[in-house]
Amino acid sequence: MAKSQWSFKTAIEISAALAAKQVSAVELTQDAIGRIERHDAKINAVCVRDFDRASAAARAADAALARGEQKPLLGIPITAKESYNVAGLPTTWGIPEQKNFTPTEDALSVARVKDAGAVILGKTNVPLVLGDWQSYNDIYGTTNNPYDLGRTPGGSSGGSSAALAAGYGPLSLGSDIGGSLRVPAFHCGVYAHKPTYALVPSRGHTPPPLPPLPFNRDLSVIGPMARSAADLTLLLDAIAGPDPLDASAYRLELPPPRHAALKDFRVLLIDTDPVMPTDSVVRGSIERLAANLAKAGVKVERQSKLLPDFAASTRLYMRILMSFLAASFAPDVHEGAKQAAAALPESDTSLAAERLRGIALSHRDWVMADGGRTRLRAQWREFFKTFDAVICPVMPTPAYPHDHSPEQEKRRIMIDGKEHVYPDQLAWPGIATLPGLPSTAIPTGFAPDGLPIGVQIVGPWLEDRTPLKLAELIEREFGGFVPPKMFND
Repeated sequence: MAKSQWSFKTAIEISAALAAKQVSAVELTQDAIGRIERHDAKINAVCVRDFDRASAAARAADAALARGEQKPLLGIPITAKESYNVAGLPTTWGIPEQKNFTPTEDALSVARVKDAGAVILGKTNVPLVLGDWQSYNDIYGTTNNPYDLGRTPGGSSGGSSAALAAGYGPLSLGSDIGGSLRVPAFHCGVYAHKPTYALVPSRGHTPPPLPPLPFNRDLSVIGPMARSAADLTLLLDAIAGPDPLDASAYRLELPPPRHAALKDFRVLLIDTDPVMPTDSVVRGSIERLAANLAKAGVKVERQSKLLPDFAASTRLYMRILMSFLAASFAPDVHEGAKQAAAALPESDTSLAAERLRGIALSHRDWVMADGGRTRLRAQWREFFKTFDAVICPVMPTPAYPHDHSPEQEKRRIMIDGKEHVYPDQLAWPGIATLPGLPSTAIPTGFAPDGLPIGVQIVGPWLEDRTPLKLAELIEREFGGFVPPKMFND
């Protein structure tokens, strides 16, 4: 079965076509299912298929459309990251011991997209406990990049980015604590949005076998992925809003974007930093974007004293991130890390040392670190009085070959011929994660070898619509997603 004219359309285009009766939800779902059956043996993006229920949901959507019902996602086929609870489907987070864990209720965001009329095709692959920028585990195997099967699609929402790039529906649900929305979008040439912290409730995006209760996962967010910038807003609006089960939740009203035209935006552009250098391909892409933006009238600055100290905030992010993640470490692993941290010389301020110190952080020290985060947020508030957004790298290089060596601290990433520590790449996602800022990842073109590249647009606290709007305007002016050649059929 050949590609249909709808295989790579945006959700907004598909919604308009459904309303105009140019296509049916059943036809769209059959096309997506056909593409998965035709291509996914090579990509391995959709690890849990739910085609029978998807077909039934598509038939129900067509009936609703025939009755004149209007819902924002009605009849649109989508996927969800494996880490989301979907009633009746396994949720494993790649943990072999949890391969038979099957929740009985949907995650809140899954329930919301269903209420909005979406057709869920299945769940997309992840790394073990969502802890890598590569998406592989012992239950479901390895997900490959649709632009080069020998390379990572990113992680931990790598199955979602690969599914989008391959035409398995126009939308997907992902999550992000160390770039897990933005990194796979970057590596697969699609779009993703890390929302302002706590804008989207995470109930049901829960490691098994924990119950789906409202709780605070420090730094972590869930958010939308798509093949166009405007589609990110469509999905974000469907899932945002307080959890009715959380008495402490409050409604975070999103103001409109600061501007409606490119020429009105004030942007600080960063292409590299000694903390985590970027390679010549990434820098070149950012330079081309900078030139295009300047021609379009955007006020582009290359440095500002208002920008928080990137090295200091990155070290703080490493400590707070690892303090949170280490809470689930096995006791012997945690104890060994504490002993190793105690042996570190004070002069060692490497990011690896800060990660080790984070594992051993006492509650008192965490409170002090959290105070540093509060001051950082205040610095960003001042920054955004002068600028509307920061455009900066997502990762230092395009997608790299699969590397499943077990100890990530011993892995190395090559940047312009020089080795760098693999987990140090956390620095670029961390620029938005630590202060809880919204960040939209967009594609900006391709490396000479055909691999996608892109940037992230970091915006002010609670002003998600500002980076989203800037992403839309850049896409409209300079282009966006381009399907992978080997799966564009």
